[in-house]
Amino acid sequence: MYSANHWGGSFEIAADGAAEDDHSRNMDLDRGALSARQHQLDETQQSWLLGPPEAKKKDKYVDLGCVVVKRKLLWWILWVLLAAFILIGLPVIIAKSIPKKKPHAPPPDQYTDALHKALLFFNAQKSGRLPKNNGIKWRGNSGLSDGSDLTDVKGGLVGGYYDAGDNIKFHFPLAFSMTMLSWSVIEYSAKYKAVGEYDHVRELIKWGTDYLLLTFNSSASTIDKVYSQVGIAKVNSTQPDDHYCWNRPEDMAYPRPVQTASSAPDLGGEMAAALAAASIVFRDNPAYSKKLVNGAAAVYKFARSSGRRTPYSRGNQFIEYYYNSTSYWDEYMWSAAWMYYATGNNTYITFATDPRLPKNAKAFYSILDFSVFSWDNKLPGAELLLSRLRMFLNPGYPYEESLIGYHNTTSINMCMYFPRFGAFNFSKGGLALFNHGKGQPLQYVVANSFLAALYADYMESISVPGWYCGPNFMTVDDLRAFARSQVNYILGDNPKKMSYVVGYGKKYPRRLHHRGASTPHNGVKYSCTGGYKWRDSKGADPNLLVGAMVGGPDKNDQFKDARLTYAQNEPTMVGNAGLVAALIALTDSGRGTGVGAVDKNTMFSAVPPMFPATPPPPSKWKP
Repeated sequence: MYSANHWGGSFEIAADGAAEDDHSRNMDLDRGALSARQHQLDETQQSWLLGPPEAKKKDKYVDLGCVVVKRKLLWWILWVLLAAFILIGLPVIIAKSIPKKKPHAPPPDQYTDALHKALLFFNAQKSGRLPKNNGIKWRGNSGLSDGSDLTDVKGGLVGGYYDAGDNIKFHFPLAFSMTMLSWSVIEYSAKYKAVGEYDHVRELIKWGTDYLLLTFNSSASTIDKVYSQVGIAKVNSTQPDDHYCWNRPEDMAYPRPVQTASSAPDLGGEMAAALAAASIVFRDNPAYSKKLVNGAAAVYKFARSSGRRTPYSRGNQFIEYYYNSTSYWDEYMWSAAWMYYATGNNTYITFATDPRLPKNAKAFYSILDFSVFSWDNKLPGAELLLSRLRMFLNPGYPYEESLIGYHNTTSINMCMYFPRFGAFNFSKGGLALFNHGKGQPLQYVVANSFLAALYADYMESISVPGWYCGPNFMTVDDLRAFARSQVNYILGDNPKKMSYVVGYGKKYPRRLHHRGASTPHNGVKYSCTGGYKWRDSKGADPNLLVGAMVGGPDKNDQFKDARLTYAQNEPTMVGNAGLVAALIALTDSGRGTGVGAVDKNTMFSAVPPMFPATPPPPSKWKP
């Protein structure tokens, strides 16, 4: 056995002779070369001589559960995030914490200024015991004995509004006025809030609906009559009544009989519409809203009773001459639409879209006067109201056929507003003569201007740029321009360069056909005929009826500011209701604070989620 040779190579010992020969040979070698060869060691040898190499530092890792990362990388990421927070996040937090000023609404435009005044007209027309904050200094309590002889109405028929320049409470136009005000609030509640009139207009509506609830047994589900009017006026009367006498409401001392209707499909329908629309306005007051809905349901049922289809005004000399109703099918359509929006009950929308209803109402007959919205003709308003359902909810079958008809008719009605199509005459000054040049033209102008502005807003809300009038494409801007032109005419852009709204502008009517405005509030109680001196006076009204829109000029743009020209110089409830609605629709005040074109959701808050939320294809909307 040999010993281990840790150096490598053979471990044998050479013979002495060989060693000497080697030594002699080595003596002849280059010493440098020999030295170099002797010091060449392999890796193993070097490792034995020099020891083990320095150990490299091992990377440390962190187990994060779902992933293992180098500790150094983790620290690097944390430092980067900290730096990003300091450089970016911290400044953002500081910037957001600094209080910001709310964006200011644009300054009030002319429509807002006129709106503030137009609403005050209703304060001046109030009957009953007035609240202390009513705001009209020359008005006081009045009509406190109205209906006091009625045995079924506790406290009588106290409250409501006087219709115009006389002291009669006509319930048909009163109800329509409340419906109009409510509709404008439902569509433009955000605008009313932006201009500071939301609470005011709701108070005015409630004053009217509280009164309407008194005019029938609103606590019952079935009724057999409604009270249709308080106060009377005979044509060319020679006995004391509301036209023969010229008294402030506070000084009335003549009889004011109440009219009763046991058949009132038209009046009942309008009252149902007014109460139903108001119930939507007051949804934030559930108890009152429910009371309104219940009353609306009762009076709607009364209006639809098969044995009560005689118009409320027929044969009544105290109504027929002033507010004669020419049909009730329009009120059926109108009230059914409002009842559906108020309750979500499909019974109402099924009736409103029954093909027999527009047929009976002659809604699709292209009759010119049926395209004019007014207290007596609700068809254009009802058609637009039902078009709203199609435009925003698109219910489809089984309602689509009738809704298409209503929508197409609405589009055609809007086409008729434009002078270029020649449906209606216009004065040289640009006023649309919707009532063919008869008296009180402005009430028709504002009601239809409201519909025009509202339809434009409906289209804008669903991103539809316009519609076709035959081959002509009309834009939403065209429609708004029409509405603005009409309201601008009323506010002073007319040949007379005068405003037809009292208190607006520098020049406006000063001698209204209005008992309260023309008779001094001087502590003197004038008799029935003692007030004639103020009726016949050529002086300006001692009491300014701020916001009252008068009847308006004739077809030649001429206007006579005289107290006895009632066709031109008498304000009315329906006229001012339409004016308020048109003004709130047209004003830009409030749009800068995030207000949209219309409030799409309030109207549908009671409608069950049974419809798709997509509008119908635009191609189907062409008339």
